[in-house]
Amino acid sequence: MYVILVYDVNVKRVGKMLKLCRKYLHWIQNSVFEGDITESQLGELVHAAKKLMDQETDSIILFKSKEQKWLDKEIIGHEKSVLDNIM
Repeated sequence: MYVILVYDVNVKRVGKMLKLCRKYLHWIQNSVFEGDITESQLGELVHAAKKLMDQETDSIILFKSKEQKWLDKEIIGHEKSVLDNIM
C-alpha cells in the first residue's frame, strides 16, 4: 500500500520520530513522509510510534491508498526531497 504519514509531536520527541519514520518511509518535507509499505511494516511503525508519543498531545495522520498511481501529487515551489528510483 502507499502511505503518506504526517506527524505533529512535541519538540522533545521530533528527532526520535524522524528517525523511526525514516526506517520505513521516504522523508519529503518537515514531519511528512511517503512511500510503499506492507501492512506488517505499517503495523510495526504505528506500534513503535505509539510508544514514542504522548497520545494526549502528539498526533500522527495516515493517508492510505492501494497504489501511488491512484493519488495525484502536485508540488508547488521547491521540492525538499526528490524521490529517485535509483537501483
